[in-house]
Amino acid sequence: MAMTVHVDVVSAEEQIFSGLVEFVALPGEAGELGILPGHMPLMTRIKPGAVRLKLPQQNEEQLIFVAGGILEVQPGLVTVLADTAIRGSDLDEAKALESKRMAEEALQNQSSKIDYAKAQAELAEAIAQISAINKLRKRS
Repeated sequence: MAMTVHVDVVSAEEQIFSGLVEFVALPGEAGELGILPGHMPLMTRIKPGAVRLKLPQQNEEQLIFVAGGILEVQPGLVTVLADTAIRGSDLDEAKALESKRMAEEALQNQSSKIDYAKAQAELAEAIAQISAINKLRKRS
C-alpha cells in the first residue's frame, strides 16, 4: 500500500477536492513544487496553473486549474487555498483563448486607460488555463 497525504483544494466558491493522494504537483511562486507524504511544513504562494493529484490505485492524475493562491503543507495535510479553482474537465478552451486575446489587446492598446497589472494577470491566467487544457488533451 502506497503512502498518502490528505489534500484539500478549495476556492472562495467551493471545495473542489478533498481526499488522500500519493503525490501533489503545483506551480509554486519559485517554480514547480512536488509534495509527497512526509513533506516538511511549508507555506508559499502559488501561481496560475495546474494542480496535479496522483490518487491511490489510479494511473491518471487528476488535474485542477488554479488562478493563484496559497499552499500550506502540514504533517498529514496539504491545503491549496485558490483564488479560483476549476476542475480540469470543466475548463473551457474557447473562453480561455478569448480571455487571452482580450488581455493581449488591452496590453497592446497604449492609448487606453487600463490597469496594466490587471491585464497582465488576466493574460497569465488565460495562458495557464490553455496550458492545463493542453496537458489534459495530451492524456487522451
